[in-house]
Amino acid sequence: MTLGIVSGTRDDMLEAIAAAINAGAAGLLRIYDGARPATGGAATNLLAELTLSDPCEDTIAAGVFTFDTITADAAANATGTATWFRITTSAGTAVVDGSVGTVGEDINFNSASFVIGGNVAVTSLVWTAGNP
Repeated sequence: MTLGIVSGTRDDMLEAIAAAINAGAAGLLRIYDGARPATGGAATNLLAELTLSDPCEDTIAAGVFTFDTITADAAANATGTATWFRITTSAGTAVVDGSVGTVGEDINFNSASFVIGGNVAVTSLVWTAGNP
């Protein structure tokens, strides 16, 4: 079954996600290797942690969530192959989990191979909700 969700409702969903991320101070984008746990489950090996803007959203319109500037992690925490991400509040409460790779994933990097001490940057992050 494919649900058709009207644009205003999709925006409401995305705004609720943004509000959860924005609770407190700037949220975090954490990149991990290993098997992705059940959403909100115990995390694996943290490769990098990037800081979202506060508020995290630049725009939310017509079912599209465009993130504002994301501050790079100038020194990756560990070496490994990025496989999944978690966006959290500033206090570390899980809000959204997703896949990481180089093509066809929720977040795509030029390379999924991260090296400890290396720079990790996201130049843009845009999500589209529903209605394929």
